[in-house]
Amino acid sequence: MPPLDTSKQMLQQIGNYDVVTKLAEGGMGAVYKARNRTSGELVAIKVLPASTAKNPVLLKRFKLEFDAAHQLDHPNIVRAIEYCGVGPSPFLVMEFVDGESLGQRIERDGALTEEESIRLLAQVCQGLHRAHKNRLIHRDVKPDNIMITQDGIAKLTDLGLVKDADNEMNLTRTGRGLGTPHFMAPEQFRNAKNADIRCDIYSLGATLYMMVTGEVPFGKVGPLDCWMKKIRNDYIPPRNLNPNLSDRMDWAIRRAMSGDPEKRPASCREFVEDLTGVTLRQPSAVKEAEQQAVIDIWYLVYKDETGETHTVKGTTDGIRRALKEQLLGDASNIRACRTKAGPFQTLKDFPEFRDMVVEPAPMPPTNNNAGTTTASANATPANSTPSRVSGKWKPAKTQSKADPDTIDLNQRPRTASRERPAYQQNDPNMSGPKPHIKMQQESSLGTIKVVLLMLLIASATAAIAALLLPKIM
Repeated sequence: MPPLDTSKQMLQQIGNYDVVTKLAEGGMGAVYKARNRTSGELVAIKVLPASTAKNPVLLKRFKLEFDAAHQLDHPNIVRAIEYCGVGPSPFLVMEFVDGESLGQRIERDGALTEEESIRLLAQVCQGLHRAHKNRLIHRDVKPDNIMITQDGIAKLTDLGLVKDADNEMNLTRTGRGLGTPHFMAPEQFRNAKNADIRCDIYSLGATLYMMVTGEVPFGKVGPLDCWMKKIRNDYIPPRNLNPNLSDRMDWAIRRAMSGDPEKRPASCREFVEDLTGVTLRQPSAVKEAEQQAVIDIWYLVYKDETGETHTVKGTTDGIRRALKEQLLGDASNIRACRTKAGPFQTLKDFPEFRDMVVEPAPMPPTNNNAGTTTASANATPANSTPSRVSGKWKPAKTQSKADPDTIDLNQRPRTASRERPAYQQNDPNMSGPKPHIKMQQESSLGTIKVVLLMLLIASATAAIAALLLPKIM
């Protein structure tokens, strides 16, 4: 391919393409709408300025963007077609999306409905899930990097900050954060080089926050203040901005935006499960799942306060009511299964109950000596479960033609109720031994100490006033 001639006489041509119009321009160059002279196909071409191309790191990142998109052939990722690194202004040719960015849509129309938000973000999760399976981290998921076609299909784009988990190529310096501050995970501020799946999950949560509220998370603050707020989970809950949101949507966003990475979903699949309340099963298990859903029976095994083991049976709604009223003791000790024979798993393994036992948490304090984060006792809520599997990479496995991890979006989401009724002792949805209530007693010793301290302070204040008042008069 001939090198791009950026002279004024050749501005209407880029390689084998005729430029139709300029679509956008930014710090990393301009994007043009163009037409292939041979096939007539409309494409989008991103051109790197000659001054930027002189920077070897930025040039490598530009080439990496093409390699990543070209590797990820997925309907929910903008397709990469061609790359030309010859000449003073390298360029890459991408699929032209006839539509607008999600950011543009929100800016024009405001917040989206909850149903539409789940539909679009689930598609983004499909594409991002494929990237993660190929050991690639996006690191810049945000509304402006999600394109929406005229047919309502979401496509993830702009892989310029993508990170190869196997070969970072030293494009990111240790301690340097890359990405957009308001949508970036707090640990990515510290060191983008160590960004993993959970960083992209955070960005998905922040993107969904803006989708359902119409507001940028953390408001109009600078990068440093934004980072401080992120590590403390200091932001307005989405339901405070949009009271019509369901409990599940509000919780799923807050969990994904946890300052503590260990409290976020470990995968795009788990995030979609959080949003829908439905287990996304492999195709081979769909028939079995449908049969179980018709019956809607769960078996629970738990221990009461005396250590005695009990087994109860109930529907999804009945068990949720019992959990809300804390009638089954410590939720972290409860195991569940659809069948009485097992195998039984913790409640956090089931999206039907995960929102009842997993809570968002701020970032744990940093261990400066080790250079890593360590969880503190106060960082984990009392009703949370033990540390779950992290979002860090597992050893690569050979993929079969049938992808067992493909997210099946044909499963209908479970409707999330906004108000959960109180548990009833004679609830027909729960059977088995009467649930045991774990009693907690509060000592009055602390109250007595506080009262005595207040009396002592009052006496001292009165004595000081008696000494100073004659002098003042």
